[in-house]
Amino acid sequence: MDKTNMNSKIECTVTQCANHSCEGNYCALERIRVGSHEQNPTMIQCTDCESFVLGDKNQCK
Repeated sequence: MDKTNMNSKIECTVTQCANHSCEGNYCALERIRVGSHEQNPTMIQCTDCESFVLGDKNQCK
């Protein structure tokens, strides 16, 4: 994946994700999948980015 790609429509601050753009607080993916780990989500904490992949902490250096 090209880490210099920046999708300005998907803001993201999770720098530990392999899909995080090295160009700013954005996702490098064209699209993401959002899901929930709860049967009946009622709060923001109940939602998850299912496109998250643990990355290398030095991936942008």
